[in-house]
Amino acid sequence: MKIVWYSLVALFALNCGTTQVAQPAGEPISETTKTTTPFTDAGRIGEMMHYLASNDMKGRDTGSEGIEMAAKYIENYFRSYGLKPYFEAYRDTLSNFKKPAYNIVGVVEGSDPELKKEFIVIGAHYDHIGIIDMENGDAIANGANDNASGTTTVLELARYFGKQKTNKRTIIFALFSAEEKGLLGAKHLAKKLKEADLNLYTMLNFEMTGVPMIGKDYFMYITGYNRSNLAEVSNTYAKENLIGFLPTAKEYNLYQRSDNYAFHQEFGVPSHTFCTFDFTNFNHYHKVGDEPDLMDFEHMAKVVNKMIPVLEGIANAPIQEIKLSE
Repeated sequence: MKIVWYSLVALFALNCGTTQVAQPAGEPISETTKTTTPFTDAGRIGEMMHYLASNDMKGRDTGSEGIEMAAKYIENYFRSYGLKPYFEAYRDTLSNFKKPAYNIVGVVEGSDPELKKEFIVIGAHYDHIGIIDMENGDAIANGANDNASGTTTVLELARYFGKQKTNKRTIIFALFSAEEKGLLGAKHLAKKLKEADLNLYTMLNFEMTGVPMIGKDYFMYITGYNRSNLAEVSNTYAKENLIGFLPTAKEYNLYQRSDNYAFHQEFGVPSHTFCTFDFTNFNHYHKVGDEPDLMDFEHMAKVVNKMIPVLEGIANAPIQEIKLSE
């Protein structure tokens, strides 16, 4: 019943103009309290996750009716919180997929006259694998951890910067389609932005952030840990050991298996994925069991709240601190 209720609430929101996304008590955060008051919380995260990974989405397969619902939700979210379309509209139609498919791309312009000419892309894929083989009477691969979690993380970060406008560099927020088809959405957008000669500083991607790691002395890891000093820069702004090295990520070559890689290929700039899935803490990858009720919403809220000072630091530093390794 909970999933049905959240779905009805979200579907109502999608048809109510620019006030459609609920704003819980305490939002927006003022300049004087934002450093001590958490920006988001488990309740808000849970509402978003129960919608994006609901059965109504039917697994958000690229080109399906389900992912169309998710696309509308993301568009409305961007509109509600002050993000402008990066292109003429929020939808960026894929040129490399037969069915109609869209990235959703919004932007928060930087406040500094010079630094705003430098761009940061913050992204996640919002598609999943749709309907799969029946298991225990269920054939919907809901894709809560993969990747409604990363999508929710990016949406909440977009809400923060859209409301607070604290970034000196310009931030593009991109939700990619067709990641599960071979990173097609990211490849399309990276190529398109490269052809437009975008001055890209870094691409920061979020993938599978729905459950915490266990027995680690760090909170998240990045793929391609040794390819740049992003972990060091992040930990400095976080003032804690936020980002660590996961050997398994290198073993399985995760750097090349998510949407960051397309931007690395096109631009040759630091491009990484933040993740908390470590192959031991979640057993439902690409299965029907990847349900929102298995997600840790408190953990997901921490991901957002801990990343805000990191992203602000990166967006506002007078020089480009993230450097590729020699």
